Formats: sequence, C-alpha cells, structure tokens
Amino acid sequence: MRYLIVGNGVAGISGALAIRKHDADADITILAAEPFPFYSRIRLIDYLAGSASESDLVIFRPQWYENNRITVHPGVVATRIDPDAHTVVCADGTTYSYDRLLVATGGIPAVPAVTGIRQDFVFTLRSLADAQRIKQFAQQCESVLVMGGGVLGIETAHALVRTGKQVTVIEFFPRLLPRQMDRDGAAVLQMALERLGLRFALDAKAEAVVCDRDRKGIALSDGRFIAGDMIIISAGITPQTALFDTLPVAKGRGIQVNDHMETGIADIYAAGDLVEHRNVVYGIWAAAEKQGKVAGANMAGSRERYEGTLPSTILKVAGIDLLSAGDIDADQRLRSVVEVDREHGIYRKLVLEGDTLVGCILCGSTEGKKEILAAIQGKQPAPDIQRTASSGNTDAS
Repeated sequence: MRYLIVGNGVAGISGALAIRKHDADADITILAAEPFPFYSRIRLIDYLAGSASESDLVIFRPQWYENNRITVHPGVVATRIDPDAHTVVCADGTTYSYDRLLVATGGIPAVPAVTGIRQDFVFTLRSLADAQRIKQFAQQCESVLVMGGGVLGIETAHALVRTGKQVTVIEFFPRLLPRQMDRDGAAVLQMALERLGLRFALDAKAEAVVCDRDRKGIALSDGRFIAGDMIIISAGITPQTALFDTLPVAKGRGIQVNDHMETGIADIYAAGDLVEHRNVVYGIWAAAEKQGKVAGANMAGSRERYEGTLPSTILKVAGIDLLSAGDIDADQRLRSVVEVDREHGIYRKLVLEGDTLVGCILCGSTEGKKEILAAIQGKQPAPDIQRTASSGNTDAS
C-alpha cells in the first residue's frame, strides 16, 4: 500500500507514525514544503530569544526517517491533487502516486488589510525560515512593533525584549489575549508583562504602515503614531486549503472532515491546522497531533474516531505561568470562583455551569492544573473549589 503525506509538520508526522504502527510494510512518502526535517514550531520563540539553536529545534533528524523507512522529499511543494488518477502534482513538475493520501499542509499567517503593510521591514512568524529572517533583520533594529496581542504576539514580543529590543504590542481589542482571558485577568497579565519590559497599545486599530523620510512605524485610526524599526504581524493563521480549491469538498473556515478525518473524497484524508472538525478550527499542536494519529490509523485500515480536543492555551513567557482552557465566560453568563492577587500577578478563575467545571484561567499560579483540566475535559463535577482556587482573595460571582 502506497501512502502519500503532504506536510512534514506534527499532523503529517503523527500520521506517518500511525500508518507504520498499523502497517509494517507500508510504503510511506512525505512531501515537505520546507527544506528542514521535522522541528518544533513551538520553540521558534526560544530561537528568536537566543536560548535555542536551529539544531535544538529539530525533533526528528534525517536518520529517523531512514530508521522508520519513511521517504521524505524536502523543499517539494504540492500544487494539485488528481483524485481520479490518485496522483499529486508538484511545483517542480514531479508527480507522486498514492493509494491513500493525507493532506496536512497546516496554516499560513493571516495578514490584515492595512495600507502599506507589504514592506521589507514587515514580517510574519510561522516557519523556521521566517524566524531566521526576523532574527537577522532585528540585528539592525532598536525598536520593534508586534501587531497582535494574542499568545504568539506576546511570546514574540517577550523573546525580542530578552535580546535588548524595545518592543510595543499593538492590539485591536481593549485587552490582551481576548480569546483566552477576561477583562480582569488580562489586566493582571498586562501588569506582569509590563514589569518584564513589554509595552502595549490597546484598543488600537492600525490604519497604515508608514515608511517615509520623517517616520517609520504604524499610524492608528485614532491619530496616534507608534514608531518602530521593524514590524512583526501576529494576527492568527488561515488554513492552507489551496490544494482543495478545485475539488468537491465541504469548506467552512477550513476543510471539513468527519470524525475519521475523511474529506469526502475517496482515499483522501486531512488533518491539522487546515481542517475544520465539528465547526472548530483548532490551530493548536495537540489537536493536530491527535488528528494526524487518527487519520494515519484509519488510512491503514482502522476505524478510529477523533472526538475533539479541549481548547487550551499555555503562555510560554519566563516568570509568568498562564493556562487558559474551555469556556472562560468573558461575558459573565455563568458562575465563577475567582482569586486575585495583583501585587503578585495572580488571577485564578474557575467557571462552573451548574456543578460542572467548564473552563478556567490560571494566571500566576497553575496549581492543580492537571485535576482542573481533567474535570473540564471529562465534563465532571468541579474538584474541591477551596483547594484548586487556592487560599487567596476568593470571590464567587
């Protein structure tokens, strides 16, 4: 059986491992758009900060592919699928045949429609090549602007602060991490980040990227101008679905798949950041890994099901522990138990629907996180509130 995988990220690699587990004689080929072996995107931040080398990022080196009898073609970009012929055509003119195909092309950085944004001092961060370009350009810069106050934006900003840059995060919403934090929690987090040297412009809509004789930076719609030598866009990702543009598949925000990771076209599966499962595009490592595993197993003859992944976020900033998961109840529809200690940067919130724990924000202290996450994932009664919420200034609302 010939298995072809388009994508050498976590979904593609997990798929390959699952195929090999279920089919010892499988002929497995991976088409990798990037020239690098499988590496950790999560650790690109460490690379920017100077605490990890390119080699440190690599998870599986070339010998691993050989040991697992997986053929990988680095730097090969797939451009078209012919489901009738069971082939994939690539940009270099090569054609690869398959019996079963897994598409795991991931996502591409979203770029907001801002006047002047396509300039040589404006960057996005998604790949190792992106990180290399940012690191090189930053050497000649003193000030950096990061567009987007989400997880990646904050982590990128902190990484560059660690290298001695003056960094300002520009966020459209009036608070940081608008998807993962409520208003009060975001305020506590912002104070902690400011103590680490980060600067913020919130409730800020970018109107234009400016580069002229007198100034360089971002003009905001309210008249403010924020100067910066370079700009990094962190506005989320868009599922990379181009391979399916001419194929009869269901599309929402991503390529819609069923619980078996099937696309609806015979012998074609999809997993990772390009897919939409039960109306959700996860865009997180854990979901891509699990989806790839299910897809690979089913390609090799199993009938496993993907039931979803608990949406959770961990902020990787030294000195700040943050975990956000499930329903954070930003609009205060549900009952919450909250502990706040602004002086020490602590904000802990447990969200309950009836007696069931449905979400949490743990900022500054992640004590009890395993029990809390297990309760949310299993839709179980909440753990002991007094124990998990700790013993600070706790309020029920």
